[in-house]
Formats: sequence, structure tokens, C-alpha cells
Amino acid sequence: MTLPELFQLSLHEAGQGLRRQEFSVVELARSYEGRIEETEPHLGSFIALAEPSLSHQAQSLGPSTGQKHSWLWGIPGGIKDNICTSALPTTCASLSLEGFVPPYTATVVSRLEQAGYLCAGKTNLDEFAMGSSTETSAFGPTVNPWDSSRVPGGSSGGSAAAVASGQVAFALGSDTGGSIRQPAAFCGVVGLKPTYGLLSRYGLIAYASSLDQVGIFTRTVYDAALVLQELAAHDAKDATSSRRPLVRYAEASPYDLQGVRIGVPEECFGLSIQPEVSDVVRAAIRALAEAGAHIELCSLPHLPHALAVYRVIAAAEASSNLARFDGVAYGQQGHGDTVGTMIRSGRSTFIGDEVKRRILLGTLLLQRGEGSSRYEHAQRVRTLICRDYERAFSRFDVLACPTTPTVALESGQWADDTCGLGEADLFTAPVNLAGLPAISVPCGLSGALPVGLQLIAPAHKEKRLLGVARAYEECQPFDGNRRGPLYGRRR
Repeated sequence: MTLPELFQLSLHEAGQGLRRQEFSVVELARSYEGRIEETEPHLGSFIALAEPSLSHQAQSLGPSTGQKHSWLWGIPGGIKDNICTSALPTTCASLSLEGFVPPYTATVVSRLEQAGYLCAGKTNLDEFAMGSSTETSAFGPTVNPWDSSRVPGGSSGGSAAAVASGQVAFALGSDTGGSIRQPAAFCGVVGLKPTYGLLSRYGLIAYASSLDQVGIFTRTVYDAALVLQELAAHDAKDATSSRRPLVRYAEASPYDLQGVRIGVPEECFGLSIQPEVSDVVRAAIRALAEAGAHIELCSLPHLPHALAVYRVIAAAEASSNLARFDGVAYGQQGHGDTVGTMIRSGRSTFIGDEVKRRILLGTLLLQRGEGSSRYEHAQRVRTLICRDYERAFSRFDVLACPTTPTVALESGQWADDTCGLGEADLFTAPVNLAGLPAISVPCGLSGALPVGLQLIAPAHKEKRLLGVARAYEECQPFDGNRRGPLYGRRR
């Protein structure tokens, strides 16, 4: 393989090449640099590229055999720009944090650094991770590598586009209601949201603390397992961090699907889903059956209410979490004769409309009276949703459903959606409410756009989830990248 083509390798393939000395870490870095230079002007995947460059970072690794200690050694990755990095600004795609460099680095990034990864830069997102299209970024939108007239999804659209286009081998994102799985589906890559608490949230700028989770974008399921294995560990700096024993996720071999029980929630095919998406996902589920899995319909009766519950809880928690961005201690400062007028000026000037809407809604919901009763009711329905999943997993090993009800939507389609009521998170938000692990795997094309299959497992059953996902990937390989953005196609 020639130097310019190295960016086409999966993370595992690149790691193998480095270990076998088929190419050097500097050659790999330069291939990705060339790819970023070629595609970034069209995509807008990054808010900031790293300094020093990938090739300079690679040179600093030296000629050692450090790759023997980690599959991430010398591998370029991207970091969503709501995850703190002390060497690069962390803006949350908001003017209110433009130029802000945190005094500390998130635990997940520190673990990547210890593994010897190469940082390509900070990826674009919807402002403060509030959106489903990466169009609310104060620094400009990201476009879908498959079709520049379409959105890449959100809020982690920059990370998804960077992986899909071959700018990086993997990227970190965050998932509050689907912000990893939805853009993964739209961009034709793998998106993993682990169990709540499995990965440290220390250094992840909070949107909705009971829902937020750091997750992973890769091109293959095995690549996601390799990254997860590096990141999963208890962190004393995060009160919600799991203390469960460590698991060797990279040893999650493809399952023998004979006898594996897979439930298909019937509600997912009775809601607002494009017929073409339904057909592709049904074909993927038939492939699992043909490989030996036992497929049966099941019911999650409260799923139709999950999106409303998610919006209420997320808005209330956002109202509390974003109170700290007042421009007093850090960030952009407003003008005024008093502290109050200075804060009002700054928040009015430097925070975007979508974020303001969600803060206002959350503030209303936290007030005494009808607002607070709606919040309390949402929490009760959240418990019912959790129980729906518990009943389903008493019968099934995993659940399978569409990741999204549509393919990637056209840019600007959410422009008039002033309440943020798009249904892109229809099938993903319930998983966050229950704190479960889920993965989106590309399962085919609808027209010229990718479709995602979502697999869901019980809490802390990532190894099972990855095993079933790898088995599906083997029996139904997705060749979309052979015809898509990874090989340079643009519209």
C-alpha cells in the first residue's frame, strides 16, 4: 500500500502494519495529514487542528516499539470539542468559550495520551452538544461526507464525519440522547455508547449529567473494542464511574449466533420511520436470523413517550449545568456596570438561540408549580422505561432496531424547528434514559445514503454487545466505504 493510501486502513490494520514495520508511524501520520488537507475545506469536521502536527507528534514518539503495548500507539484520533484538553482550546462550539484552554485534561484523553495516540484536533459539534445536525456550531456546520447537501447528524457530527472520510482512524464523542449513534448511522460508521459510568466523564463538559456518556466512533466493531479497552477503568475523579472489574473487550470474538436470542421492539417499526430505512434494517435482522439467531418481536410499551421524557429531563439538567458559563471566571465576558448586567450581556451575545431555548425550557421546568410537576412526572415515566428494558432482557440477549427513523436529512431541515422537536433521537434516547450500552453498525444503503442497525444490551454487557455486532459485521459486511467518502467521492 502506498503512502497516500494508509489513511484507508482500519485502526487494527494500521496497528498491525506498524507492528510488522510495513510502514513507519511518521508515514502513517503524513497520510492522515494529507487526507485532512484534502477534505477538511469541504467537510468542516474540526474546530481546531492540533499543534504540533500529526507528523511532528509521530516523530516525537521515536523509533521505539511502543506499539507493542497498545493498539492505539501512533494512531491518529479526534476529540469532540466538549471534552477538555489542556493543550488545545475547548469551546463546545460556542462563542462563549472561544479560545478557552482548560487547566486540566479529561481522563479519557489522558488515557489516550498514555496509550501513545496522535491527536489530530478537536472535532465540531452542535453548540454545547445541543442539536442533531452539527449546524448550531458557532464556528460553522459540518457536512456529511456522503453528500455535502446533507447533515452528518449530531451533536457529534464532526467526529463521525472525520472517521467516515478517513481524516482519523477513530474519534471520541459524547452521547446524551443519541449523539454518537445517530451521526454514526448518518455517516456509515460504527458508533458505540457504553453503559453509563463505564467511561469516565471527568473533563466532559456537562449537558445533562444523568444522561451524558463518552463514546467512540470507528470504522469497524473490533476497532471500537480496541479503543474501549484503553478507556474503560474506574476514575476516582468521577463519582459516577463504575467500580466493576475490568473486561478485555478486545477479546470479544464474533459470537456464534446459534441460539442467541434477539428481540425486535415492534414499536420501532410502528413509529415515524422511512419505509426505505425500515426495509434495510429488516433485511439486516433477517441476516442475523439466517446466521442462526433466534429473532422474536417484543414490546417496549413506554418507548413512544421516551423522547418527551428525554427532552424534559435534559432541558432541566442543562439549565442547571450551563449556569456556570457566565463569563465571570472564564470564557467571553459581557459588558455592564454591575455583575448582573455583565452576565446578561455576555449570555445574550455569546450563546446561541438553540442553547438559550433549552436553558429557558429547563428553568421553567425547575420552577415550582406545573413545570416542576412535569419534571417529576418525566422521572416517573423514565423508571417505567427502565422496567420495559428489564423485562425485555429477561427474555433476550440483545435487542435490535433501527438507529434512526430516517437517513441523513438535508441541511437546513431543522432551521424552523424552534422547539428542537426533530425525531432523529426517537430510537436512541430511550437507551440513555435507561443507562444501557448500545452500538450503531452500518447495515446498508438507502439510495446513496447509509443506514444504521442499533443493537442494545443489558448494562455492563459490552462484551456480548460487541460479540453480536462483530458477528453481524462478518455475515453482512458493509462495503459502502468502498463506494463512499473514504475513497474520495464528493458531490
